[in-house]
Amino acid sequence: MDQGAVNLEEVNRMDKGTFVAVFGGIAEHSPWVAECAACERPFKSREMMIEAFCSAVTRASHDKKAELIRAHPDLATRASLSPDSSREQKSAGLDSLTEAEFARFTDLNARYSKTFGVPFIFAVRGATKQQILASFEERIHNPPEREFEIAIANIRRILRFRIEDRVEP
Repeated sequence: MDQGAVNLEEVNRMDKGTFVAVFGGIAEHSPWVAECAACERPFKSREMMIEAFCSAVTRASHDKKAELIRAHPDLATRASLSPDSSREQKSAGLDSLTEAEFARFTDLNARYSKTFGVPFIFAVRGATKQQILASFEERIHNPPEREFEIAIANIRRILRFRIEDRVEP
């Protein structure tokens, strides 16, 4: 957990604007998720907060979910990343790839994007670059509807990890 984590009492005392300012980045460049979750307060537990964020995504329209998927960066990109994405990708070793690994990620990112029209989403926390690449290779053959479901499931995992980092149990 992050040193600057807040407790649930503090979370529940925040006005909606403060809540969105503090937690709006939990869902990559999509503060609407925090706006929806804010309406579910007060949270009785961190788990209930996580579920509020996840439910906001689950209840969103297909177009809104697609927008959320597109807001995520490619994995192992050398482009500018949000602090959360940067930390998560670094923890999986994606910031220190060999040239061959970087080329493989770049190729897979391009193929995936061409096939599905969105970036590959994988909750990288706790995974190795080899596991991520294996999942990439496997998932690129999924039907679009299945891959969309898997991407949303991974976003829900990302939400969980990020809230666990920011809110004390």
